[in-house]
Amino acid sequence: MLSFSFVCPGSTTSTPKSHSSLFISNPTSVAATFSPFRSIPSSRSLSLAASKMAYIAASTDGSESSSFTEERIVLTNGHNEKLIGILQKTNSDDLVVLCHGFRSTKESKPISYLSDALLSQGISTFRFDFSGNGESDGTFMYGNYWKEVEDLRTAVMYFSEKRNIPVRGIVGHSKGGDVVILYASKYHDIPTVVNISGRFDLKIGVKERLGDDFLVKIKNDGFIDVATNGNGIGYRVTEQSLMDRFATDVKAACSTIDPTCKVLTIHGSSDIVIPVSDASEFHRLISNHELRIVEGADHSYTQNKTELTSAVVHFLKSNF
Repeated sequence: MLSFSFVCPGSTTSTPKSHSSLFISNPTSVAATFSPFRSIPSSRSLSLAASKMAYIAASTDGSESSSFTEERIVLTNGHNEKLIGILQKTNSDDLVVLCHGFRSTKESKPISYLSDALLSQGISTFRFDFSGNGESDGTFMYGNYWKEVEDLRTAVMYFSEKRNIPVRGIVGHSKGGDVVILYASKYHDIPTVVNISGRFDLKIGVKERLGDDFLVKIKNDGFIDVATNGNGIGYRVTEQSLMDRFATDVKAACSTIDPTCKVLTIHGSSDIVIPVSDASEFHRLISNHELRIVEGADHSYTQNKTELTSAVVHFLKSNF
């Protein structure tokens, strides 16, 4: 049985009755809620030439929990860019689309953890690279939130119109968390949304990546080149892409999500990339919302994979 203690996001603010705020306080009991699972072979270890294969999702005791097929899918977005994704289809009609974060890919650890966990519970998943990331076409853009919303729309419409597979949930990590919130504010066709460690105010967190004097530099030069990993390989931030980020109003988006759409925000209490206080802002503004804080978790849930996956699976299965 899940063990949570109830908390209110901000002691001076009353919480609307339609909210339920949960604090994950007992990792042991959370882990015991679902059958344990191990990593399942996927496209991470397959030749890209293999477009479709069959697997068995197995628990650690060797028992089979669900079978699924894996298929590499190429979509085309509204900019005629190819989007590369992996569909892992179980016998269930429930499909969840997983969205990666900033400068990441469909193979990021949080997305891979979630895909494996959902498959072990018989839920089909589709994970893909946003345009300008991973294997997909396009140029990486620093802002680009609404374009990524349209990439996600391409995936949702493909499954509903071409494959007759309705998308029952969308899940995003970090920047992907913002993308699924924005999607839900514009398109009202997904019943469940999970925002994992998304940022509430996109005007914050910029100088940590671009430097304290980023506004002066970008006004003078029109761009900033950002090196990563100490090897000089990075990305370019243009003034236009920076302004695109600043103009993306997540607060306004929260207020236009259909009240029948069920939203879960999960955040780690030890996240130093995006502060846990952002989660309370989502909770305050989204009408049909649950909040779960994973104690001790960092931005990528490095030591808290089980708590993350259990919370997501529990929420989705409870609302399908």
